[in-house]
Amino acid sequence: MKGALVLYLTLICLVASATQCYGEHGYYGYDPLAKFFKAPSLRKSVNHVNKELDSEYSPVYIGPQDGLKAADKITALPGEPKGVNFDQYSGYVTVDPKAGRALFYYFAESQNPSTKPLVLWLNGGPGCSSLGAGAMNELGPFRVTKGGKMLWKNPYAWNNVANIIFLESPAGVGFSYSNTSSDYITGDTKSAADAYTFLVNWLERFPEYKTRDFLMTGESYAGHYVPQLAQLILHNNKITNHTVINLKGVAIGNGYYDIEAQANGSYDYYWTHALISDEIHHGIVSNCNFSSADPPTEACQAYQSQANSAIGNIDNDNIYAPLCSSNTPPWINAYDPCSFNYSYTYLNTPAVQKSLHANTTGIPGPWETCNGYIGSNWDDEPDTVLPLIKELTSSGISVWLYSGDTDSVCSVTTTRYALNKLGLSVKTPWYAWYTQDEVGGYAVEYENLTFVTVRGAGHLVPSYQPARALTLFASFLDRKLPPSNHS
Repeated sequence: MKGALVLYLTLICLVASATQCYGEHGYYGYDPLAKFFKAPSLRKSVNHVNKELDSEYSPVYIGPQDGLKAADKITALPGEPKGVNFDQYSGYVTVDPKAGRALFYYFAESQNPSTKPLVLWLNGGPGCSSLGAGAMNELGPFRVTKGGKMLWKNPYAWNNVANIIFLESPAGVGFSYSNTSSDYITGDTKSAADAYTFLVNWLERFPEYKTRDFLMTGESYAGHYVPQLAQLILHNNKITNHTVINLKGVAIGNGYYDIEAQANGSYDYYWTHALISDEIHHGIVSNCNFSSADPPTEACQAYQSQANSAIGNIDNDNIYAPLCSSNTPPWINAYDPCSFNYSYTYLNTPAVQKSLHANTTGIPGPWETCNGYIGSNWDDEPDTVLPLIKELTSSGISVWLYSGDTDSVCSVTTTRYALNKLGLSVKTPWYAWYTQDEVGGYAVEYENLTFVTVRGAGHLVPSYQPARALTLFASFLDRKLPPSNHS
């Protein structure tokens, strides 16, 4: 699909030249809601989530892995702080040798890896890097200092409680590549298949994790990536003749799940957070029908244009955060609006690329946070993945959706509207949860699904509220609701 996908989530990562996606407005750069909703004729999707998967297993490529784990081990990252007490690995897993398609990963083990679960992290976009975003700016063990030369230890890194794989997916994102140019025209189905092939091969390379509890998490367009890959794993586990992946749970932050909920929820979020006027909101509600594939009326388009103009020059990823500018001071152990610029510089340093075992000849230019070409050539996406999420809730695995409440890109309101469509029964009513003697957010437990908000967090929850994000993640791993008291 080239409508909702390209014009809502992907164009925010388009770049005119080979520079980082992160701009003055944050991770994605700007808000293209108006363009997205003006293009219903492009809303053609491949609704594969509503189809039964093939009953017969199609074998995936499994390549030789002998010696590759040792080759992938990182001796030390340039500029890393002293006292690193966990192992790190990075490199490539071939998913299609004929096409020359290989996916790049960075793996941060826990301090006690044999006692911790295995977790896969996926950033969204589509076309955005889990290394540059997730690992270097959110939940990874390190953050990059101003200037892009040194690293500082993230005290709230998620590898404190789990072994974390950061996967740059699909091919064309970050250091991942293909020798076949047509592979860069891709979509949901192919991305899920390649991610599955990656996992099967990675587990051959790291066999000690084959029987370990496995969980997946991610944000934004991972609202598609995660449930689609989870469905494929559960299906193939039943009929595969190789490693069964021990999937136990999925957690998605500020996800994109449903096109109608996204549209209605976004403008309602703008209004309830005083970003647009009563008159503009009333005009949108009265003149726009986001459940229809018909072209929007002129009146609808006019009010959409007014809404996007009225919001002004803010970071849509966090409506209360400062923008990056030359006057922004360096921040330590707090959110820095220029942080993506630092990681861009760091990951394009030859010594860093060498330490990561990155094949820079496989990518056409410098490493980028987001690849706009991938997103603009995305060729399949369902309008909704809610049927998939409902399927997962009945599968026995733990399903968590969480939302930073200051994000306007994939807002808490859009997620709540999507949840309403699922029609789930409440098991534990809405309550305040705590961390560090403060309200960390709010939670509600449905039958087989938990929804959690993170107070004061934007689109990239661990960037804005790292302590609260770690408490949420640890609760998810323990399959316990976030703590409801101050202790």
